[in-house]
Amino acid sequence: MLLLMPCLFSPVAAWGNAPEVVFEENFENGTDRWEILDPESWLLKKSNSGSAIEITSRGSKYKPPVRSPGHVALIKDLQVGSFDITFKVRSTKDTGNHRDCCVFFGYQDDQHFYYVHLGAKPDPHSGQIMIVKEAPRLALTKNEKLTPWDDEWHTVKVSRNLADGTIKVYFDDMKKPHMEVVDRNFGVGRVGIGSFDDLNAFDDIVIREN
Repeated sequence: MLLLMPCLFSPVAAWGNAPEVVFEENFENGTDRWEILDPESWLLKKSNSGSAIEITSRGSKYKPPVRSPGHVALIKDLQVGSFDITFKVRSTKDTGNHRDCCVFFGYQDDQHFYYVHLGAKPDPHSGQIMIVKEAPRLALTKNEKLTPWDDEWHTVKVSRNLADGTIKVYFDDMKKPHMEVVDRNFGVGRVGIGSFDDLNAFDDIVIREN
């Protein structure tokens, strides 16, 4: 007699639990979905390999009310809590130890948000997970790992989990966090990309809500 064993794997259940993609951007249709706080310092660049958005000036006309990054591009009409953002980034100017890019999240307004600063050489103001809370940016981490910038494209991922408060940052290696911290100051908020005062190109942005 043949006994049929119950199926222990349900594709439907697995799909149902998969993180939902809530935003994708490859800049082929421009930048209309972005609020760029200083549009004059960003440029949409097209090439044979496709479009990307670039920061083109180290200076910015956007002057934040407290010391924090000057180059900020926020996604319009999207607020998320627990999420992953993955994107490609290329540093287009070697500015030494503070060569960087930034990722903004939990953004409430211009004085309440988190950002990741992927500076080349960490110190209390570079290469850390930062918080801005009605005061100049403050490091939540004491990271000592270098960020290995060069002139090539790199992959960055930031994972935020509201349930346990974790923030994890990955640079090229998507299995081992480059830095991480637990903090519960801000919950659901806006998400964006940018730099403190350096030059970068960004492409292939995907946000999944967990």
